[in-house]
Amino acid sequence: MKRQLFDTVLVANRGEIAVRIIRTLRALGIKSVTVYSDADANALHVAQADTAIRLGGATAQESYLNIDAVINACKASGAQAVHPGYGFLSENVDFARALESAGITFIGPPVNSINLMGDKIRSKNHVQSHQVPVVPGIAEPSLSDEQLVVAAAQVGFPLLIKPSAGGGGKGMFAVETPEQLPEALASARRTARNAFGDDALFLERLVRNPRHIEVQILADAHGTTVHLGERECSLQRRHQKVIEEAPAPLFENLDRGAQIRERIGAAAIAAAQSVGYVGAGTVEFLVSDENPDEFFFMEMNTRLQVEHPVTEEVVRVKGQKLDLVDWQVRIAAGQPLDFAQDDVSLLGHAIEARLYAEDPSANFLPSVGTILQVHEPQSVRVDSSLREGLEISAHYDPMLAKLIAWGPDRVSALNRLDHALAQSAVLGVLTNSEYLRLLLADEEVAAGRLDTNLIERKMKQFSFRACGPRELAVAAHLESLRLPATTTPWGVRDGWRSRQHRPLTTHFESGEAQIETSLLPTAQGSNVTVSGEQFHVQTLDSGFEINGVRASIQHAFAADGTLWLNDQGWNAAVRKLTREEVLERQLASIAKESGSYSPDVLSPMPGTVISVQVSDGQQVMTGQVLAIVEAMKMEHQSLAPADGIVRIQGLTAGDLVKAKQVIATVEPLEVEAEEQPT
Repeated sequence: MKRQLFDTVLVANRGEIAVRIIRTLRALGIKSVTVYSDADANALHVAQADTAIRLGGATAQESYLNIDAVINACKASGAQAVHPGYGFLSENVDFARALESAGITFIGPPVNSINLMGDKIRSKNHVQSHQVPVVPGIAEPSLSDEQLVVAAAQVGFPLLIKPSAGGGGKGMFAVETPEQLPEALASARRTARNAFGDDALFLERLVRNPRHIEVQILADAHGTTVHLGERECSLQRRHQKVIEEAPAPLFENLDRGAQIRERIGAAAIAAAQSVGYVGAGTVEFLVSDENPDEFFFMEMNTRLQVEHPVTEEVVRVKGQKLDLVDWQVRIAAGQPLDFAQDDVSLLGHAIEARLYAEDPSANFLPSVGTILQVHEPQSVRVDSSLREGLEISAHYDPMLAKLIAWGPDRVSALNRLDHALAQSAVLGVLTNSEYLRLLLADEEVAAGRLDTNLIERKMKQFSFRACGPRELAVAAHLESLRLPATTTPWGVRDGWRSRQHRPLTTHFESGEAQIETSLLPTAQGSNVTVSGEQFHVQTLDSGFEINGVRASIQHAFAADGTLWLNDQGWNAAVRKLTREEVLERQLASIAKESGSYSPDVLSPMPGTVISVQVSDGQQVMTGQVLAIVEAMKMEHQSLAPADGIVRIQGLTAGDLVKAKQVIATVEPLEVEAEEQPT
């Protein structure tokens, strides 16, 4: 007889994973309770849950990482269990213990399993004692920077700094030389402390060009543990996964791939059983591309993974698809798995792409703003938290959605995912959709020749599309349609003159570029000149006609007048400049041509100042770090543009800054005039 499931479950997370969990809870007939911060009051997961409870302020520390607030929300709502999703408190042993003390079920593994496997140092030492191969390195608790510097000489360079807590590649730094180590350790500790509340670090020898393979496991409380095949997550940028797929192309392209799959699956099961694991979990391995029979344990994630949908799309249990969240809930309620390893099979291929709010053409700087329009494809699975009016803030991870494509083979899955990205549009923030399409089109990716350094090697070859004359002609046409209506002929701004119409001149800014357009209205649209090119633009029911050719460009105006454009996955923001701004940029251009520099140091993104490295009035050198700004878990160093005296604009750690806000100025050093002979 099956045990009764819960009546009410609280989802202690946000964004697309909270929405995805709520969907399964609804299918199970379980009441869902969600929590939110002040920044997420209008979020989709808040709207879709049966009950929503405010946790606190906008920062994660005030809300989603506040254990007492989450426990109080459970008590107020009558939730019998908590699903933590991933990130935040999902691998926090103190949170699991607090729930246990409050008599609330944690939909995750036992506290002891989290304690052993949730900490990378302990887990590495534990599995090594069980004869599981690990990457050479040093993994001891509470090592200081000085001790790590000494140990690094024994580990050897290049090496990898890794935080003991957390996951997702945050806080991981590759170090090539001893000289780079002290600064990298400081940055790794800051990132780990801010993201996970724990700044413990360890070192591993850097394995160049490895494959990242992870194995999904399920274990009940009655002694049954099964693996659900593997995922390949080798396509990473800054140790953060970008595209994931199942099964692993590495194994699919080998004659002995099935045997390796069983060996690595058995190793994952053994690692989980060694700590009495219960629930859904993932065991991650580094696999040698040259010798796939050789693999090294990296870590075990004691939670649901971001990329779990690709497993759900390819795994069949007794011929049927499987819902991992469904089984997480059932296992937590005490139900046994009703299938064995022999009942698990794989069908077809699935690939997932993560859609982020970021600007790939500007070194992936985070993008914030208000979502104006959302167009999500119907041809693939989309796990999303997007809705019109949603505010994308700098407080959390920039992931907006995941697109998951299934096909009978890898080629068809790749094609379907690319087509879905072309159909997608998010207006109001910049996204990485064009970058994802470029990545999928790469010949090595298409052939399945992957490794964790591929993106780093390929990035310089990617050419991102700029906002060109064609798009600016559309912008000028749309801007002309926004001119205020008038009842007098003297107020009509159509360029009319008795002999020859005077064109309407508009200056636009897109990224760092400033472009002038000239427009004359016509009965059917607009004649626009951009950089010497002539365009006739006409509005259609769906998109535009440009010089007689249909263009499916989607657009929306923000409240500040910024025009957002999307075309087949490409997206851009175009803003009309005022006369004052045009003059200011012209003067700045003249100054640049004369060889002078701007003394102002601007923040490239909205975020939080986490460190001010200099004091007001200090003499600095060109390239010296002045301050560090963090947004969406990404750090950016603001550097001195020249030698001089720095003036900090009253900033201290913890202050919020806007994009392009002046955070410091560097005054040039006065050069004493040489004594002239009389």
